[in-house]
Amino acid sequence: MATPYDELFLFIDGEWIDRRDRETSAVLNPATGGVIGHVPHARQADLERALQAADRGFAVWRRTAAYDRAKVLRRTAELLRERADAIAKQLTLEQGKALHEAQYEVRSSADYFEWFAEEGRRVYGRTVPSRRPQVHQRVHKEPIGPVAAFAPWNFPAITPSRKIAAALAAGCSVIIKPGEECPATALAIARALDDAGLPKGVLNVVFGVPDQISRHLIESPVIRKVSFTGSVPVGRVLAAQAGRALKPITLELGGHAPVLVFADADLDTAAHLLAANKFRGTGQICLSPTRILVQRSVYESFLDKFVAQTQALRIGDGLDPGTQVGPVSNERRIEAIRALVADARACGATVRAGGERIDRPGLFWQPTILADVPAHAKVMHEEPFGPLAIVLPFDSIDDALAEANRLPYGLAAYAFTESARTAMRVSNELEAGMIGINHAQMIVCELPFGGIKDSGHGSEGGAEGIQSYLNTKFISQV
Repeated sequence: MATPYDELFLFIDGEWIDRRDRETSAVLNPATGGVIGHVPHARQADLERALQAADRGFAVWRRTAAYDRAKVLRRTAELLRERADAIAKQLTLEQGKALHEAQYEVRSSADYFEWFAEEGRRVYGRTVPSRRPQVHQRVHKEPIGPVAAFAPWNFPAITPSRKIAAALAAGCSVIIKPGEECPATALAIARALDDAGLPKGVLNVVFGVPDQISRHLIESPVIRKVSFTGSVPVGRVLAAQAGRALKPITLELGGHAPVLVFADADLDTAAHLLAANKFRGTGQICLSPTRILVQRSVYESFLDKFVAQTQALRIGDGLDPGTQVGPVSNERRIEAIRALVADARACGATVRAGGERIDRPGLFWQPTILADVPAHAKVMHEEPFGPLAIVLPFDSIDDALAEANRLPYGLAAYAFTESARTAMRVSNELEAGMIGINHAQMIVCELPFGGIKDSGHGSEGGAEGIQSYLNTKFISQV
């Protein structure tokens, strides 16, 4: 029996608003190519209503004790865990990733609500000793105000949860625009918050034409903070809009993560972990390992192992329990990957695995490995954001670091080595916000998530994640 897909709504001021009298866009199941739903687009009047609701909601929520805000967030975490299996199926239907990955993502999203429930209760100020005994000086933290948040389609549960949970824990209200390709997951999170007792207007969920919504929200005087996860070009546009309005913005942008595999590494472990993590989420992950740089003396040995691990991955519909790699999420990714592979081939690269679209219904692309890729190939400069890896040899650690740091991206980087000295050096010299040594999974609620250079600025998750939703106020009293 086919898994039913949830009806889609806008969520504004505590009301679930259906698609009647509104423009819509189709939601596709990438495993079949079929239409499974239609998401309503917010009209200008809807956006104005959401802004007014967020303004009123902030006035209520900021005065709610952190202890009581934490109760709502903890209850939300409980509901997400209770509903995880059902939400995960919705996630896989609309995004395509393997069901076990979707289940892990939903449960991880619950972790963020639980984590920030506690962090919100520990937003401490401090007393600063005065130079004059009659003066009392204290530093106070308070919520920054209503937040406009923008989340992409590749992690439709974790990314909205990271933003919403931190902002709510700080005492802010939120208007979030998730990706239109994967709306049901974000709405399930909103449903859990609503059922957990979140006051009306504190969270609002809207969909529509991205640039129209972002411009309208960011330019509104109601919004005091912006958070965006997505591509570098769009991040630049939103940063400029926020800058003109003098509003702080957290940016989590693209990556082109290098991996340094040294001759002393455990090659079997490295090949296994990199195949699993490169093609997790069908490679549509901003911190996905992409440029795999291997010391020349073990290059062919590693490449053989990596190819074998990649070719053993099971590809299929994400709802099939045996699937390890699902479809890509939209036709745009198919065309982008096709163009990068064709260009690399024309430049002289060798396809060691995959390289073609799979001839079956849906948006399936073979997990692909390119070798002998020259420096001028487009894939050496552009984030593939799909099931495409590059494997290149290097001679010295200096050469490896130079290539790893060559691009303007600085989100994630990885290294595999048994040498503590080598691990220390690459940890110090790799230009990235997140670095994994001998492993490749770094998304955990208690740790900061963010990049440097063109990969953005600011962090979400961890103790750092709540700080960007807070103002610092200094009070001096005689």
